[in-house]
Amino acid sequence: MRRFGLIGYPLTHSFSPSYFKNKFEKEDIQNTEYKLYPIEEVSQIMTLFESDILGLNVTIPYKESVIPFLDDLNMSALSVMAVNTIKNENGLWVGYNSDIFGFENSLDFDWFENKPKRCLILGTGGASKAVKKVMDNHEFETIFVSSSGNGMAYNDIDKSIIESVSIIVNTTPLGMAPNIEKYPLIPYEYLSDQHLAYDLIYNPEKTVFLNSASAHNARIQNGLPMLKLQAEKSWEIWNS
Repeated sequence: MRRFGLIGYPLTHSFSPSYFKNKFEKEDIQNTEYKLYPIEEVSQIMTLFESDILGLNVTIPYKESVIPFLDDLNMSALSVMAVNTIKNENGLWVGYNSDIFGFENSLDFDWFENKPKRCLILGTGGASKAVKKVMDNHEFETIFVSSSGNGMAYNDIDKSIIESVSIIVNTTPLGMAPNIEKYPLIPYEYLSDQHLAYDLIYNPEKTVFLNSASAHNARIQNGLPMLKLQAEKSWEIWNS
């Protein structure tokens, strides 16, 4: 049996196992499983490393804290110092980042023509690093917003800030199931059809963040296309 899985905490509402189960059935991939490993401490990954697992995905809150437990980093992970894919390479555990591929290929950059090349990134965790990398690649200025003092404070986001950006990306877990009532505190009333509100969350399909943006005519997108793209890239990494 070829074993793969996902580490993070909590993992109760992850779509990854069903995605890979459907993939294995559709493509007739035999003797392969993908399981959830909800570890409460990142150090528990060492137990998995002692098993026969061939590859892992990494989600909140371990995309950065997992790095010291790895033997090496691929250039994709080094470029952002965040890991969402781990591969067992002849006993060495190597970190990769397929979030960069997933986010970049989920966006239609033609839509941003004649709009400000400026992006507001809500949150400063591991996923935010991949978002920044993609926006840097496309020559967008990025502004991090954080409640922990690592960027602009939410209270400082005003009309002029909102009007100066064309895309706002929520990389925080605010609004993720089961806490679907939560949302980032930004002045949604200043959004318009000139904005894209992108939530990396895909469960629920439409978060309060997306619904609030949509109510002010903003274009909206959830994280499901990115999830599928990064999952396929992870599968490619594990099997290369």
